[in-house]
Amino acid sequence: MTQPDSIQTKRLVSLDAFRGVTIALMVLVNDPGDGHYSYAPLKHSAWNGWTITDVVFPSFLWIAGVAITLSLGARLTAGIPKTTLLLQAARRALILYVLGLIVYAFPLDLSTQRLLGVLQRIAICYFIAVAIFLYFKVRAQLMWLVGLLVIYWLLMTLVPVPSFGAGHLDVEGNLAHYIDRIVLGAHNYHSTKTWDPEGIVSTLPAIATALFGVMAGHLLRVQRQLTERVTWMFFSGNALIALGLVCSIWLPINKKLWTSSFSLFMGGLDFVLFAMFIWLFDHLGYQRYVRPAVIMGMNSIAVYMASELGDELLSVTGWHTSIYRAVFVPNFSPANASLFYAAAYVLLMYAIAYTMYRRKWFWRV
Repeated sequence: MTQPDSIQTKRLVSLDAFRGVTIALMVLVNDPGDGHYSYAPLKHSAWNGWTITDVVFPSFLWIAGVAITLSLGARLTAGIPKTTLLLQAARRALILYVLGLIVYAFPLDLSTQRLLGVLQRIAICYFIAVAIFLYFKVRAQLMWLVGLLVIYWLLMTLVPVPSFGAGHLDVEGNLAHYIDRIVLGAHNYHSTKTWDPEGIVSTLPAIATALFGVMAGHLLRVQRQLTERVTWMFFSGNALIALGLVCSIWLPINKKLWTSSFSLFMGGLDFVLFAMFIWLFDHLGYQRYVRPAVIMGMNSIAVYMASELGDELLSVTGWHTSIYRAVFVPNFSPANASLFYAAAYVLLMYAIAYTMYRRKWFWRV
């Protein structure tokens, strides 16, 4: 055994950089000039399968899991009671949930207010992952992870849906969307109306995605050389990717259903990507190359809220269409015009993050 190196005693540049790249990609794919003309990889997969866009949300949950282990692990070591940490996590989760409601509040109509969504799912998964981390040891945490994936798989394939039967994984006949339709009703996602891509039942494997991040955090805290830990992370990720692909034979990779194979595959991909980030930026020291990503990653919630509310403002006022048609449409092909508008919006969000960074404003929840 060797003493842990500085990666455990200082803030991980790679974690902020990974978070920053993820938030930048989220803004890029969420805010095109015209979604009809976007390049295919910058759209979510229509149903089964995946694109780079589908990597964004699970990466946020996975990163949250890593942060849980690194942050709460250190605070537990410092002697802070578990109940105190759980209450703090509950407060943080509640704030995230309310922020999620605000994102979908316009136009204000409580009869159709979306109850679930991106930040709401992060809040729920974060709190449950914290509770599992605090009150169960590593082996039991792993059992929770596996159990959530298996239970969701069994629910989706064995529980019959009225008028459809069991095992249907199309849009209308699957159990997750049936539960959303019955329980959420008019409070589903406005684009679908009858089901929510961040729905009730599919939150189970999303919690498992956060727990994959918790497992990655445990690997980082093992008292071995950084190169050994990163190697284990890299090979673990490849094993999960392979397992996800094998499982997709029976349960397709599907982001909208957040299938167990999707959770495995995306969790593995995050293991691999983060191992590469640690190696390049915390081990080899190429940190100046990702400084913009780090700056965005240190204020990810602020950037997310600014991007979502800013896009709503631009759409309501008509500025989005006016700017897009005046600046981008005349100068580029339709697909490139849409892409360059989105890229310009990313730069605007970076300007906000950079201003906050220079003023030492860091929004913590």
